Amino acid sequence: MSAQQLVLKQRPELVRALCCGGTSEGLESILDLLLSWSALVWEDYLNICVAGKTLCFRTRELLDLAYSKGESTCCLLLAAFSHVLPDAQKDNLSFGKCSTLQNSLEMPTSATLTLLSDRPGLVTKLRNCVEGALDILVEKGFLTSSECEEIQLPVHTSSQQVRRLLDLVKCKGEVAAEVLLQFSKRIQKADVPPNKNNTFTMSASVAEYQKKLCSSISAQSHFLSTYSDTGKFSLDDIYTEGLLELGQTSTQKSLNFEDVVGAVGTLNMEADTILVSGEAGSGKSTFLQRLHLLWARKTVLLNYLLLFPFSCRKLNTEQQDLSLKELLFLHCCWPDRDQDQLFQFILDHPHLVLFTFDGLDEFKQIFSDDQRHCCPTQPAPMPVLFFNLMQGSLMKGVRKLVTSRTEAVPPILRQYLCKEVLLKGFSPDGIDCFVRKHHSDPGVASHVLESLWSNTALLGLCHIPVFCWIVSKCYKELLGFGNSGPQTITDVYLMVLQHFFHHRISKGNRLGKGWVQQYFDTIMRLGELALQGLENSHYIFSETEVQNGGVTEEDISKGFLIQSKNISFDGIHYEFLHVTMQCFFAALFIILDSNSNNHHTIKRLFQAPRTKGCLGILQAKKSDGPSTENPNLQMTSTFVSGLLSKRHQSLLLQCYPIQTLNKKRKQVVKCVSRGMQNHFKSIPRPIKGEKKSMHAMPGFVWLIKCIYEMQDSEVAKNVVATLEVEHLKLTYCNIGPLECTALAFVLQHLQSPVGLQLDSNSVGDVGVEQLLPCLHVCHSLYLRNNNISDEGIAKLVEKGIQCETFKKIALFNNKLTDVCTQHLAYLLKTKQNFLSLRLGNNNITAAGAEQLAKGLRCSQSLQFLGLWGNNIGDKGAEALSHALADSRTLVWLSLVDNGVGSAGAQALARVIQNSTTLDELWLSKNCITRDGVEYLVQALEKNSSVTSIWLRGNNLSPEEVEEFSLRESRLTF
Repeated sequence: MSAQQLVLKQRPELVRALCCGGTSEGLESILDLLLSWSALVWEDYLNICVAGKTLCFRTRELLDLAYSKGESTCCLLLAAFSHVLPDAQKDNLSFGKCSTLQNSLEMPTSATLTLLSDRPGLVTKLRNCVEGALDILVEKGFLTSSECEEIQLPVHTSSQQVRRLLDLVKCKGEVAAEVLLQFSKRIQKADVPPNKNNTFTMSASVAEYQKKLCSSISAQSHFLSTYSDTGKFSLDDIYTEGLLELGQTSTQKSLNFEDVVGAVGTLNMEADTILVSGEAGSGKSTFLQRLHLLWARKTVLLNYLLLFPFSCRKLNTEQQDLSLKELLFLHCCWPDRDQDQLFQFILDHPHLVLFTFDGLDEFKQIFSDDQRHCCPTQPAPMPVLFFNLMQGSLMKGVRKLVTSRTEAVPPILRQYLCKEVLLKGFSPDGIDCFVRKHHSDPGVASHVLESLWSNTALLGLCHIPVFCWIVSKCYKELLGFGNSGPQTITDVYLMVLQHFFHHRISKGNRLGKGWVQQYFDTIMRLGELALQGLENSHYIFSETEVQNGGVTEEDISKGFLIQSKNISFDGIHYEFLHVTMQCFFAALFIILDSNSNNHHTIKRLFQAPRTKGCLGILQAKKSDGPSTENPNLQMTSTFVSGLLSKRHQSLLLQCYPIQTLNKKRKQVVKCVSRGMQNHFKSIPRPIKGEKKSMHAMPGFVWLIKCIYEMQDSEVAKNVVATLEVEHLKLTYCNIGPLECTALAFVLQHLQSPVGLQLDSNSVGDVGVEQLLPCLHVCHSLYLRNNNISDEGIAKLVEKGIQCETFKKIALFNNKLTDVCTQHLAYLLKTKQNFLSLRLGNNNITAAGAEQLAKGLRCSQSLQFLGLWGNNIGDKGAEALSHALADSRTLVWLSLVDNGVGSAGAQALARVIQNSTTLDELWLSKNCITRDGVEYLVQALEKNSSVTSIWLRGNNLSPEEVEEFSLRESRLTF
């Protein structure tokens, strides 16, 4: 088989091999080799390395490029893969005759060519001596201090710093390249000092302990351990990457393991703790498990010699006071010898140690800043020890990686975070990948995926990995639904309940319609145990606790309660297969328990006091409103709402009277309605001249989801009947496809149109589709930073042209290309009341601008057009200018940072000259020269309506800026 055929046939495996570690080092090493072998030219390398592209995208781009170049390049590519990949990753790959390829090239004829031909060796030689190389180049006058700072940004690994240095020196010319090559030769003679803080001595006992720690962690992480019955799945076979992004930023860059633990996105340089947050079931524990496994294999995080993994659920059970030394060695891995020497090494080299804590939200203790604990050998209660580790009083310098649900992190702990990373679940491709990995039979996988894509509400649920796992596991029940599959979270959990009971009955028997009544006693016993656990933030149960709760061996055999793998002390312990399942059983107990106190239980469930426990149901304290501090409370109340839906009445009537169910349902409706009214009452009066707007508080989305779970349009209609706002703001609220479904279900009943702002969430294409039912009540839709592609825009436009009130859209910083402009042009042609289109910071080129111009020529209403941060160039600017030349409505136009030169400025001058409505034109950060500005000035002489043209960051000298500022005051530099 030819090399080209091998590359094509093994494409998925080659992509997976380079991307599975979550680090770009493998790809960059392959690029180094291909450059040195002249398989790639410099322009090829620059195109692949464009900032903002994901690792998988760049890898596929490289494979496509090599394939297009022909057989010899593919042969060199396979040789590079063979050279770079570790042996374990090469087992399932074939390299043909390319694996031992020896590339013979002519000797380079210049120093700059030598930088390319020797690039792999130079990266290895220089990565511990970057500072020395920079010092020499600065001293010789080839580099500036700002260029050095750019190269040494903490975001780059030492190898990446070398590559950036090589790239820069290549552009500086022959003499600079010769200086760097001379420096590299001196390294071989050992007369150049390594980088600072890069030396340490690892004794034999430390090396031995590291080996034991790696072995222990590897064994614990080999099989997926997050859900029940997953022991058959190797983590390598089932792991699917989720979407990882930095919190509270305007950019959406997909992160890898190195990025998460490294300096990328650091906000507080003095802090050591990183928070990875996400909702229940979003894959936080599996993410950590994968990180542990790859570290143990020495694939990622190579700069950390020791990694100590902790489970907060396990620490929650620790009753004794412990010292830091005892915590490390008792809870992680016990050293066979030299404990004191090993512990001293950890104290002396904190920057070489990583602690991970999984499940901060499962800590039942309240954190306090009152007790300081700084001594690593002195015992302290677990909450004190943990908080001081997070805060940095203890083991300052050790990197701490903590997972938690976002709303569970108290403010007192947040001030000690260096950054927050959001784990947003699966993308649509991730769902596809997970389902196919879960089912060995491709036919079954295809049937499941067909069911998901035909039910967008269920597809939206599956962006959360735990729901995706449930749907994959219960595929027979799913396919049995036909065209009407599950719509809500409660539907999904009732499906898994039915699945587990069905698989525990003898073969040949079927689960009847009365299955809830049939297993009523089991449900109630497990439900009571679950509720008692939630009341006390208790997630692991001893054998005695289980027996005292009346839970039988037969109940345990159903599979909802599993033996815990997190406890190291004697005796059998149990936990629910997932914390969401514990919440579901607690909700079932609340609904089906005939105790007269249930009226108060539901009331306190929706109005929870801020107590030490999770639900605080037993404490009859008054509360001012729903607490958002405990996510398990919200999940339980969501299930309670869903179970009381009229859709599930027939199922529950088997074992509970309808009068009591209706009474509980009315109570939940009352609680939810009151909670929503409290939100509405908090809306401040608008300032004169501004719109009345509501910025949703955290509990708002939760209440919306409760209403959606009830699937009652009358409830939704009554709840929003009194909402009178013009703008509803839900930015940074973790809105995904699931939340979009719930929002649309409720907001479609609004009496008056609103502007719906969903910036900086995780809406995606599926979320866009889920929002469509409420588009008719949206006069504006703001979807900045939401991972939306051309596919989502196609669906949005198809619906938007039918909605009279829909007039504005903002799509800044998504994943849009020229393809979307065809749909948007149709929107502009069709809707002659459309006012504002903002498409900044996407991937639109001149071709997209030309397509957009076709719609602009027909538009008689557009006032605001924003294309900031695209790449339309002069050609695109000319196309837009021709289309807008006769516009009588355009007020504001932004083409900032688009590669527009003087030819584009000349074309835009005609728009200025003809327009009677244009107020502002933004042309900053372009390539406009003096000639281009002259055209603009001449146009302004014939226009009195334009108030400002922004030209900062163009190709003008200080003297030219001063001259034009004096000539025309409306120019802003």
